[in-house]
Amino acid sequence: MLYFGRMLTGLASGITSLVVPMYISEVSHPNVRGMLGSCVQLMVVTGILGAYVAGITLKWHWLAVLCAFPSCIMLLFMSFMPETPRFLLNRNKRSEAIASLRFLRGPHADHEWECRQIEDSVQEEGLNLSEFKNPSIYRPLLTGVALMFFQQVTGINAVMFYAETIFENADFKDSRMASVVVGSIQVCFTAVAALIIDKTGRKVLLYISGIIMALSTALFGLYFKMILPNRNNSSNPDVWFTLNSASPGTESSISWLAVVSLGLFVAGFALGWGPVPWLVISEIFPLKARGISSSACVLTNWVMAFLVTKEFNDFIGFLTSYGTFWLFSAFCCLNVTFTAFYIPETKGQTLEQIEAYYRRS
Repeated sequence: MLYFGRMLTGLASGITSLVVPMYISEVSHPNVRGMLGSCVQLMVVTGILGAYVAGITLKWHWLAVLCAFPSCIMLLFMSFMPETPRFLLNRNKRSEAIASLRFLRGPHADHEWECRQIEDSVQEEGLNLSEFKNPSIYRPLLTGVALMFFQQVTGINAVMFYAETIFENADFKDSRMASVVVGSIQVCFTAVAALIIDKTGRKVLLYISGIIMALSTALFGLYFKMILPNRNNSSNPDVWFTLNSASPGTESSISWLAVVSLGLFVAGFALGWGPVPWLVISEIFPLKARGISSSACVLTNWVMAFLVTKEFNDFIGFLTSYGTFWLFSAFCCLNVTFTAFYIPETKGQTLEQIEAYYRRS
């Protein structure tokens, strides 16, 4: 029963990871699309924090029951929401698209004008494999896949899984609160990103986020380098072993460095590389390729999350703890370089303008 429930949960998570950012990007006004798109990640980390807090007092089976309620609420409210105007126009349902715009924009907006703008860019349904030779289709696809790849190779999942270990070795009285502390940092900085993203732009947040994460993972590596009693003593890849094998007094005197590094890393990720890639992949794909391209990006994200988490201990055994975190730091530096050269700034642009940008270039 547990395996079957977990399989259904994974299926549902995969569907929502794909559909929710696309839906929000298509129904949002350009001036607030960044904020609303970032709220996807904000709601994710808020839900995680809620589960952490509830998990302190509830047994696991009651926690599972509690986590069913948000899904029921979503099911109820989505029954009142219309299909997106772009989807309806792509199906030649113009009157329904106007009704959808009236619901989304209110009665006083110029629905006819926006409908004509969307119609000018809506293309016939269907996508042949040969069309992936077109730069306007394969360039945003490669950009999106690379974004998902770089998001995961920052090491976010590996760091999060060992957060409690780090807090315990920093002599926190209740290590169970470590998850709540980390979750609270995620929520706060994701909320900050959602509030400022339409003013600062996507690339600025990715720059700031990448630099903060590169610095914090470098500090993580420094921490592990300092507490290891012998640099050759890495036959056991378990992080528990690494932390507990430190020379007496060494670890406790610099445990603050691990906690500060962890806080910086989580804050940096939440500020940019957490929410922004999901927002960007919901914006950059042309309508007819949006489904398959977004699917490829979501698949890349989950595959990389699995690989990084599964191979984390093997990396520690091969590169040592500090070498592994310095590798994460190098990837964070690559993130910044990739952002500078390959990520377009989509702030304030309509989806049609973004699509036209890729056609021109």
